[in-house]
Order: sequence, then C-alpha cells, then structure tokens
Amino acid sequence: MTVSPTVLVCLATAVLLSLIVALMAVSLTRWDGASLPTALARGGIAFGGTLTLCCVVLAVLISSTR
Repeated sequence: MTVSPTVLVCLATAVLLSLIVALMAVSLTRWDGASLPTALARGGIAFGGTLTLCCVVLAVLISSTR
C-alpha cells in the first residue's frame, strides 16, 4: 500500500493542529493557576483527543474518495 503525498501533508497538518490545541490547553490551564503536571496532563489529553478526531475525519474523507 502506497501513501500519497497529499495524505502525508494532511496527516502532518493534523499533528500540527493537535500540537497547537495542546499548547493552548496547557497555557489556559497554567493561567487558571493549576500546577505544571496538571497542565501537562490536560495538554496531553487535548493533543490525543484532537489527533484522534482529525484522524477519524481524514479516514472518512479518504475512504469516501476511493
């Protein structure tokens, strides 16, 4: 199975979007006064959730175009 460059670019965009969401979650949690481990945990949860959602959307889009 070969992967097209378009799919790789979409996946890289999903990772970057997830990273931005995670950084925003960490900064908002720290701004709220939480400790650093709590903020990092919430950032990790936000990263994982966003990446999962992006991958599901990409999978649906790829399967609907084939």
